[in-house]
This record gives sequence, C-alpha cells and structure tokens, in this order.
Amino acid sequence: MALRDELKKRGPFDSIEQEVGLSIMRTSDLIENRIARLLREHGLTMSQYNVLRILRGEGKPMPCLEVADRMIQVAPAITRVVDQLLKAKLIVKTQSESDRRVFLIELTPAAKRTLKAVDGPLLDLHAALMANVPKKSLKLLIEILEQTRDGIGE
Repeated sequence: MALRDELKKRGPFDSIEQEVGLSIMRTSDLIENRIARLLREHGLTMSQYNVLRILRGEGKPMPCLEVADRMIQVAPAITRVVDQLLKAKLIVKTQSESDRRVFLIELTPAAKRTLKAVDGPLLDLHAALMANVPKKSLKLLIEILEQTRDGIGE
C-alpha cells in the first residue's frame, strides 16, 4: 500500500525526498515493533538485546562506552541499560585493571542461553518481514540505505 494511502494523506508529499524519509521511518517503526514484541517474550528490550548481541560478537569483555558506540540505535542512557542487564544477571561488570576509570562488561551463561533462544525466532521473523521482497531488491535496498547513511554522516 502506498504510504500516502496508509497515512490517509489528502494531498501529495512536498517532495520525493520527504516521501522516502517518511516511508523509511514508517517501515522502521513497523519492523521495530514486531522485533520488540518478540524480544519481550524473552524478557529483553531492543537496547538490551543490542548490548548482548555486541558482546557475543566480540567474544570478550568490552568497555561500556565502546559497546554504546557500536549500537544500532543510539542509547543515550547506556548506564541504565547496563544496570538493567546486571540486575537480570545477563552481564557482569568489572573494573579494568589497566584503567580504573573504565568498566568492562561481559555475558553470563544465562545471557548466552537467552541469545541462543532468541536467534532462531528472530531470523524467522526477519525472513517473514521481508518475505514479499525479492532478494535482488533487498540487496539494492541495502546499497541505497548505505548511500543514505554515508550522506548523513554523524
């Protein structure tokens, strides 16, 4: 369905760039809501999952601020997310021996089990959400989004 119809917009968009931007935001919101629902079933928020995913990928303890820099969505309150994960016993936090100002975080066995339980259902959800789009179009979309992010910068 066209975004204009979906939003019940009477007139045309002011520009094609505006329509694209709004379409990306609308699609992102729909995808995020579905993923958040699945993660809630496993007791996680998007930010918490993102932190756990980064730690698993690195495979060793990491400084909190480096984890924050790698997140898909900016988490202005990384301390809060880390505290939530500590309380849930999904990470442990230790002070760096080389720099006492730095705290390192790493996964617990419970976090590894949780991530393993999420992996299959999340891959299935991604596949289902993109089922209507041919692989060739998905690859083109990745390229377009990369070009867009490159043009935006920090």
